Amino acid sequence: MFTGTYTAIVTPFKQGAIDEDAFKRLVELQIRGGVDGIVPVGTTGESPTLDYDEHIKVIALTVKYAKGRALVMAGTGGNSTKEAIELTQRAEEVGADASLQVAPYYNKPTQEGLYQHFHEIARSTKLPIVLYSIPGRCGIDISVQTTRVLAAECRNIVGMKEAGGTPDRVSQLKAACGPKFSILSGDDSLTLPFMSVGAHGVISVASNVAPRQVSSMVKAFASGDIAKAQKAHAQLYPLFKDLFIETNPIPVKAALTMMGLIQDELRLPMIPMTAKGRDQLQQTMKTLKLI
Repeated sequence: MFTGTYTAIVTPFKQGAIDEDAFKRLVELQIRGGVDGIVPVGTTGESPTLDYDEHIKVIALTVKYAKGRALVMAGTGGNSTKEAIELTQRAEEVGADASLQVAPYYNKPTQEGLYQHFHEIARSTKLPIVLYSIPGRCGIDISVQTTRVLAAECRNIVGMKEAGGTPDRVSQLKAACGPKFSILSGDDSLTLPFMSVGAHGVISVASNVAPRQVSSMVKAFASGDIAKAQKAHAQLYPLFKDLFIETNPIPVKAALTMMGLIQDELRLPMIPMTAKGRDQLQQTMKTLKLI
């Protein structure tokens, strides 16, 4: 079962190429911060603008730098089943511990299409698979019923990253899929609400810049120290919100640049943060003593 804090890590660039030195520093920061796992090449890792070889390279680098000290849950989803299978198999070959499979985007398959898509991917790999439902980006969700059938039929479909925005979905998924099915929040600001009805942790953007704080909050709640978790949530809440005042990963890359960890470089069509947004985020970072 996947529990705790998993960082949806950014992909740093330098003059258009992957900045391997900066990436190694980021992975070390996460491990020192006590996270349970790292999720490379998701949305936060700018997977849409990485080519195939770069995608696998980032996964391989994560495995290399993590050295078994944190789980590596590779983002290997796609809107093409064939491509998702190829990415997942290659991720398995380079040593990933699990696969994160986002709902196909733009082409908007039916629930039957989603079932067949994920079923084929699950058949193609021995990796544990965590599904990822994020209707705000994909235009569709992975229904509770579809998830229930997939979890029952595919032994390696073991969890869901839930970014649908409601604790109701967590309750429904738990009832449908049972206690061994991992549910991870896909939204930092909803981590505690989701955990309060049975979610097991978070795949976090904020932990890129505050791994120890986010990890501590999740561990506090899981251990029953609700007051400590609530206090941490209240302190971190401005950061949770400011990291999404512009499209992810624009703000988190700006934040990491403020910390001196990466260069503020994205690939078009993503562009650096506006001056107004940067000023607001910088003030929050200063208040939290992150810079």
